[in-house]
Amino acid sequence: MAENNEYREQRLASMQTLKEMGYEPYGCKYDHVDLKVARETFEEGKGVRVAGRLLMIRRMGKMNFCTMNDGTDRFQLIFKRDELSETAFAAFKQLNLGDIIGAEGVLFTTQKGEKSVVVKEWTMLAKALEQPPEKFHGLADQEECYRRRYVDLMTNDESRQRFFTRSRLIMEIRKYLWDKGFVEVETPILQDQAGGAAAKPFFSHFNALDKDCVMRIAPELYLKRLLVGGMNKVFELGKDFRNEGIDRTHNPEFTVCEIYEAYGDRTSMEAIMEGLLPHLCDKVIGTRKVAYGDKGDVIDFNPPYRRVAYKDLVKELMGDDWFELDFPTQLEKAKAKGRETDTNLELDGVTTELMLTHEVYDKLIERNLMQPTFVTRIPHEFVPLAKACKDDPSLVDVFEFVVAGRELCPGYTEQNDPLEQRKALENQAGEDTEKIDEDFISALECGMPPTGGLGFGVDRLVMFLTGTDSIRDVVLFPQMKKA
Repeated sequence: MAENNEYREQRLASMQTLKEMGYEPYGCKYDHVDLKVARETFEEGKGVRVAGRLLMIRRMGKMNFCTMNDGTDRFQLIFKRDELSETAFAAFKQLNLGDIIGAEGVLFTTQKGEKSVVVKEWTMLAKALEQPPEKFHGLADQEECYRRRYVDLMTNDESRQRFFTRSRLIMEIRKYLWDKGFVEVETPILQDQAGGAAAKPFFSHFNALDKDCVMRIAPELYLKRLLVGGMNKVFELGKDFRNEGIDRTHNPEFTVCEIYEAYGDRTSMEAIMEGLLPHLCDKVIGTRKVAYGDKGDVIDFNPPYRRVAYKDLVKELMGDDWFELDFPTQLEKAKAKGRETDTNLELDGVTTELMLTHEVYDKLIERNLMQPTFVTRIPHEFVPLAKACKDDPSLVDVFEFVVAGRELCPGYTEQNDPLEQRKALENQAGEDTEKIDEDFISALECGMPPTGGLGFGVDRLVMFLTGTDSIRDVVLFPQMKKA
């Protein structure tokens, strides 16, 4: 802290000296071109005005050098004694790393071939009072990167580019869906009751209406109301909130895209994913084969993607007779595969045998599905709100789309029978019948077309497409414990 205070005092002194020399430390609008444009349109001797942050300063007597970064590129600036006024050259000595300046000059290529700007005039735009970390080598503490994202972005080109990529991906998601005839809508974030998923909500209160409310855990039930109303192809890209755990793939506040298509089904949603992901790769990433993680894995987003039934995956690992075995035998086989499993597996309405099977799937199978895979025909106990498979009512017509060992999104043949939907909601609610959204049931009783729906986490999608294995690296301001 003492060192930081010392640096700050030095910078305050420099700022005062600049003021006395006629350089106001915090400037106004400055017309300029991006450094990327300056490089792309480079022409020897051409006049140019640029602006950005100083990352490096080398003082060498009558000729001094700086490296400027404006977020689009880095460029060398040359400050020569015989090209500047006496005051401008003297004031240059008061500049510090992190200062933001505007510079006007001519484009020049050095003997080493480095494109540069020979500065004729410069002006202060913002004085940095804090010393940059390690001479702009970046923050060493990863947690500090998350807490002080502005410093991370300032010093880490890779991080900054990742968030530019995120923005472009979101833009292309919207464009792809609009071009397919989907309409983007907005539904309430503050809701009377949580619905559309099984998750713990955040609670709030409407002062004006004097009623409690929750922050939405999913937009599903409102989007389906729109299908009832005749909006046949809708999507929403926005925030959901779940008051649950934080880990490498979960943040309590996260971005989702939910898509619903009237007169569609699960296969319609598979087609959307097989079209959307290659589109994003082509338009934004530049390749359909993306390196992921630190083990040399490569995800191939070229369609078609594998389709395999849930039970078939279990049989591949555990044997064709798995579902005929008794529970103790299943438990021994699971342990033999290296899975330490709790013998008291419990979930309302789900047998211990089925919970054990799902433990095997979750811990031993899904985590090893690196390439994009549609896992279909899931036991209905795990997806109670979806439509049953016509040939086997114990299964539901859904998919879990798995990439790099993690679920990216589920896709459903949606339940549009209001009587069956009520039964499913009642089973899910148990004694808490007030949790049933009666208005949603009423909407279904007006008639909802056969529908396909899916929802994917945008944060997790960005992780996969940028080869990042932590959600905090793709969320600008992730939730953190108090420092």
